[in-house]
Amino acid sequence: MKAVQFSQHGGPEVLQVQEVPDPIPGAADVLMQVKATTVNRLDLFQRDGSRAVPKLPFTPGLEAAGVVIKDNQGFHVGERVMTTRAIEAAGGGGYASMIAVPAADLLRIPDGVTFEMAAAAGLTASTAWGSLFDLGRLKAGERVLIWAGASGVGSLAIQFAKQAGCWVATTSSNNAKAAELYRLGADKVINRREENAAEVLQRAGGVNLVIELVSTTLQTSIEACAQDGRIVLIGNLGGQLATIDTQVCRLKRAQIIGGGVLRTSQENEQRILEMVAAKRVTPIIARALPVEEAAEAHRLLASGQLLGKIVLTHASVAATM
Repeated sequence: MKAVQFSQHGGPEVLQVQEVPDPIPGAADVLMQVKATTVNRLDLFQRDGSRAVPKLPFTPGLEAAGVVIKDNQGFHVGERVMTTRAIEAAGGGGYASMIAVPAADLLRIPDGVTFEMAAAAGLTASTAWGSLFDLGRLKAGERVLIWAGASGVGSLAIQFAKQAGCWVATTSSNNAKAAELYRLGADKVINRREENAAEVLQRAGGVNLVIELVSTTLQTSIEACAQDGRIVLIGNLGGQLATIDTQVCRLKRAQIIGGGVLRTSQENEQRILEMVAAKRVTPIIARALPVEEAAEAHRLLASGQLLGKIVLTHASVAATM
């Protein structure tokens, strides 16, 4: 089979298409042909060496959507499936054209959801849901700040929070993105280059929950909180170091909750796909490229100019249902 991998750490140019052995499924595995995957920040960090990988050469790709190749464990040939644990599958991650996935890690893709849409939801939607509800304990009527609304996690978190009956603020780097974020349902979009998010939100009464995707903005998140606010620390888009005023945090009784590598339950992931099928939420696809153009996809993600997810498709599957 073919897979896009890197044999050494470096820039996007280290990603190369290779012929590799087909995966050998175990007794509990389902063999699937990958149709679509996405590019995540972790892919970039693994490629440049700032995050460890088990061994080289390495095939990235955190999620994968595709079709079952061989009957096993209650799954049948031709069934449309996806996993948010592709990176743990035999054969490599979603940048591989074929992987062997434990049946327990598979979801069924509902009718009306393309492979590209399923992949674009994938781990991103799982993380957004887990941060809002599993760790953040978001309830109807609460106020939430979601940093980096144009990111994959941010764009879905906005939609989930609105579905839950909450008031949603988010941040953007420019007015063009802001217009799209309002379209997704945001009640307030703060241009982080022109406004202080904490001041804006304190004038509005503060927020009960912050989904912190930048990390260097942690002090601003604390200041944006109402009393007893919660902050779920999910991402480090701005870097890993932040200085906070512990007195402000203490007096507000703000809770800072580390998100780690976060995904929600399999049941919730299936529920999310059903929400996509019902058009209650829409994964935002910024670009769809052939997997052979993974290097260009990495460059695009690093640019920070896109809104939503970059999807990589394997040959002849674009828009397949």
